[in-house]
Amino acid sequence: MKIVTSLSRYLLGLLFTVMGLNGFLHFIPMAPVPPLAGQFLGALVASHYMAVVFAFQIAGGLLLLATSYVPLALALLAPIVFNIDLFHAFMEPAGMPPAILVSLLWLVVAYSVRPAFAGIWKSVPPAHAQPQSANLPPRTGIAGLNA
Repeated sequence: MKIVTSLSRYLLGLLFTVMGLNGFLHFIPMAPVPPLAGQFLGALVASHYMAVVFAFQIAGGLLLLATSYVPLALALLAPIVFNIDLFHAFMEPAGMPPAILVSLLWLVVAYSVRPAFAGIWKSVPPAHAQPQSANLPPRTGIAGLNA
């Protein structure tokens, strides 16, 4: 399983690094897309939104390739993977197989570091249910009102 996890991690890191760099350098030609997808992508590119997405792809890809910050890389890339899946599901179904591959690679790597994400599944008791220390003032909300 460790070999599969490592391969998935490095392949995912390579994919996101290369595709993020391609967003800035345009060394891989882009295939024609359906009209609705083209309008959507045109708006994202014109607004410079995609520059931020490409920067996050490069950062996440490099974190996967070169460091032990795999959970951070996965957290950066999760919304990008989700949006890739939605884009291909609703606007360009022909690109769904690579999108599914990226999702599966992300899931394999995420499963290997699942203890790092354990905290997000724990509920936090509401502020009024937490015990107050005797020498601390009560917690207050906005403008000094009790929460």
